[in-house]
Order: sequence, then structure tokens, then C-alpha cells
Amino acid sequence: MVDFIGELTLPVLIVVILILSQSIKMVNEYERVVIFRLGRLSGVKGPGIFLIIPIIDKAIKIDLRVIAIDVPKQAVITRDNVTVEVDAVVYYKVVEPGAAITQVENYMFATSTLSQTTLRDVLGQMELDELLSERENINKQIQELLDAYTDPWGIKVTGVTIRDVSLPETMKRAIAKQAEAEREKRARIILAEGEFQAAERMKDAATLYQGVPTAIKLRELQTLAEIAREKNLIVVTESKSPDTGNIAALSKAISEKKEL
Repeated sequence: MVDFIGELTLPVLIVVILILSQSIKMVNEYERVVIFRLGRLSGVKGPGIFLIIPIIDKAIKIDLRVIAIDVPKQAVITRDNVTVEVDAVVYYKVVEPGAAITQVENYMFATSTLSQTTLRDVLGQMELDELLSERENINKQIQELLDAYTDPWGIKVTGVTIRDVSLPETMKRAIAKQAEAEREKRARIILAEGEFQAAERMKDAATLYQGVPTAIKLRELQTLAEIAREKNLIVVTESKSPDTGNIAALSKAISEKKEL
């Protein structure tokens, strides 16, 4: 009798160990387990250790960490009929594990596909200049749309980044020419403003000389002194005042001194 009980106890013990091994589950802090009991949603377990009923319960593990999707290059036709290739990175995480399992068949594939279509739809409504200069606003707009679309699935889109915009070679050359023309326009505007300011100052100087005749005479003497530094130059003045001979003599003396 004792031998029979001993022979019976060992198989029972093995069965109990197998049942316990299938019943005891453990998940990490960043994981949750969605429990289905006889096909119906029973609840979400974790983190730590918990028990399930083998065969009756079905457990599906969900990772709650942020997941990065590398959206492949998408050919997009902008509103001004320019074809560009754009790729992006989308960051999201699961915030409601039960909805992520029950509301969509494969939340990872669905989010990736939705990211591609949303990227094409948003960029197709913009012109090329907006696409190149307002990436931050575009990233925010795509993120808000994706977040609204995936909210019923229990998913939170945390960020979108447009990584690269590839332009056709003809468009690159056109943009380079446009930038060069813009720089030349700014240079001409700056030159014209300089000429205008110089003319204004010359007008002010002429007004000052007109009011003070002595000042114009001193300026004439300074100019003649500067000219006298050059050799083989003849200075002719139109002034008929008695000081003309003195000015010519002064210029000759300065020139002779320069030669010595």
C-alpha cells in the first residue's frame, strides 16, 4: 500500500510542478501582460509575479517603452508640383495595453503604415519652401495627427522628426541660382544705400562750405597739397582772386620739397 502511494505521489508531484510552472508568470517594470480568460479580456497584470490558469488563460506580453519607427523614404508631390523624397522617424509608446491588443490586430504594423500615409498627406498640402523652412512646425503637425489617429488603439505618439528631404538635381540648381540672385540683390541694395548716404553727407558739406567761404579755401589748399605729392602734375585753378598766385607758388614749393 505504501509503495502504491509512493508511486502515485511522484507523478502527482510532477504534474503539480508543471502546473505551477505554467501558472506563475513574471514581467519586468516596463512590461505588462494582457490576460484573456476563455476568450474574454480578463485584465492587465504586471509588473512583478502573478498567477494565471493554464489552458484557460491566455497571456500576451506588451512592452511599454518608447518604440522608434524608421519611416522609409516616401515620394511626395508638393502643392507646387515638386517631387521630393522624404523619410522620417516616429516615436511612440503603448499607454493602454488592453486597447492595443483588442482594438487593432497588429499595433506596430498599423502605426508604421499610418505614419507613412500621414507623412505623404501632410507634405502634399505644402509648398517646397514651407517644407524646407518649417520642419519644426511640420513635425508637430504630423505628431498631433498621428496621436489623434492612434489614441483609440491605446498608443501615444511622443515625437516625429523629418530626417531628410531629397530634391531633384534640377531643383537643387534652381535653388542655388535663386540664392545667388538674392545675395546679389542684397549687395546692390547695400551699395545703393551707401551711395545715398555719401550723397547726403556731400550735400551737407556743400551747404557748410557755402555758408563759410574760408572753409572751402582751406579745403582747396589741402587738396592742392595732396596733389603736389604726385610728380609731373600741373594744377590749374579757375579762381581769379589775388590768392591764386600764392596758391600756385605754394603748390610748386611743396612739389620741389617732395623731389628733394
